Amino acid sequence: MDFLVGPGAVVDLSDAAGDYDVYSSEMIEERVDVREGDILIIHTGYHRYGWDNPTADEIRYMVKHPGPDREFAEWAKRKKIKWIGVDCGSADHPMNTIIRDWMPRQAREADAHFQKKYGKKLSEYFSDDKYQLMHIEMFPYGIIHAECIGGDIDLLLNKRTTIGFFPWRFVDGEASIGRCVAVVEDEEFDQLMKKKTSLPKTRFGDAIGCSIK
Repeated sequence: MDFLVGPGAVVDLSDAAGDYDVYSSEMIEERVDVREGDILIIHTGYHRYGWDNPTADEIRYMVKHPGPDREFAEWAKRKKIKWIGVDCGSADHPMNTIIRDWMPRQAREADAHFQKKYGKKLSEYFSDDKYQLMHIEMFPYGIIHAECIGGDIDLLLNKRTTIGFFPWRFVDGEASIGRCVAVVEDEEFDQLMKKKTSLPKTRFGDAIGCSIK
């Protein structure tokens, strides 16, 4: 329980990282206070393209979302981050996974984007030695992640809070669905729910709180 629940931060990168972009530890620390041993939830804004949203776009949600490079992974290790949550299809950059092979048209788009923005071909930026680094290089350090987080995440952007994740009891399983929650004081909860009433909603009534790119 001490691993799954604890202090953490929710960072909003939706203003800094768009389709195929790479986000960094610097972007995160510019926006929220991240402390050693924290749980870190990364809000890219791409949960807005999930199937339950009025702006649903499965390709954008799974294939075009931003992601990190090795710099971020090394920073997370130094920070001794407990675990990471992301509001999109993968904690890895989608073009640093098998998706690059499965979706050749989007891979060509990403390659053009990387050459223009980062001055490197996609294959040079995410070379074979970096493949799926958020899985392969992080799990041995006990830094696992939760993907496809959504719900009312938009109510807690760039804030510190107590965060918990509660998966199914799944003996010897390698992954599980679960519920991600933030624990707040009653007064803050009332304020957040009041704020929520003025925001648009998903089909399940979750808040949609920031603009779409």
